[in-house]
Parts: sequence; structure tokens; C-alpha cells
Amino acid sequence: MWPKLEFSHSNHLQHQAEQLTNKFLGLAARHFDAALTTPSVRFDLRGTSAGQVRVTDGGDCLVRYNARLLERHPRAFLSRTVPHETAHLVVFGLFGPRVPPHGRKWRAIMALFGSAPERCHNYRVDGLQVRRLRRYDYRCACRTHQLTSIRHNRIRSGQSYRCKQCGQLLERSSA
Repeated sequence: MWPKLEFSHSNHLQHQAEQLTNKFLGLAARHFDAALTTPSVRFDLRGTSAGQVRVTDGGDCLVRYNARLLERHPRAFLSRTVPHETAHLVVFGLFGPRVPPHGRKWRAIMALFGSAPERCHNYRVDGLQVRRLRRYDYRCACRTHQLTSIRHNRIRSGQSYRCKQCGQLLERSSA
């Protein structure tokens, strides 16, 4: 099932990853007799994440792979990360967005792909740049929460968050 791997050039590895993504999608489409959306594939993911699947509200699919990790660990990346992310696409395409990300259905698709259903990678990540997010203090009735700049900016744009313990809306702590 696995293609012959060539490790000489990053563009070649990226092409292999994209081909393998489409091969797994085709396998799942035939197995389930279903039409599955062909995703856009990008190699722009940074940090320590190996892969990520995004689905827009309109149903367009995007797979993002980490090119640095692909170059460092080509054989493992192609045999673990590509089927892992493609299985997420298949689960979404067959069952919709409300299925547990690494649940029974995802594990069954990983088995169909002949890949171990591992939730996380164990690739060497030393030297990779990691984004550090600023944290902001927010309060509720029971404690102080540290929200990242992403949630802080969403609150500033009108979104609200509640404490899971007491149910109260989170409010910015005065500095």
C-alpha cells in the first residue's frame, strides 16, 4: 500500500504527501461507496503540530501539514500523519462535524488505512519555533481564568465565554 519513498527533496516529499492523502481518500470513497470532498493541501503548518484539518462553514476542506516535520521524519510522517489527518477528513465527510475527533469511527478508518490509531506524534521537535500567546486574566464567581490572546480578542469582538464550574460570564480582571 505504501509508495516507494524518496527523501531527497522537500517538494518531492510534499508531492508524495498530497498524493497519499488523495489515495487514502479514494480508498475510503470506494470502501464506503461515498463521494468525499477533495481537500486543498498546504504545507504551512508551523510549530510542533504535524497536521491539521480545517473545514469551512461551506464544507470546503483544507489539510495543513508541517513541512519541517515531514522533512525531518519522512517515513513516519507519510505512514502516520497523512493517514491520521485523512481519516479526520473521511469521518467528517461521512458522519459530519459532531463526531469525536479520535473516537471509534476515526479508529476504524485508521484500521482501513492500515495505520495505527495514534492520537499524537512522537517526532523530535527540538529547534522548531513555537508560538507563544499572551495571557489575560478574566474572573467569574469562583476563580480567575487565564485566557489566551485569541479568546481575549474574540471577547473584545463580542463573543462571550462562561465558566464551566459556576456558569457565570467571564469578565476582564482590572489590572
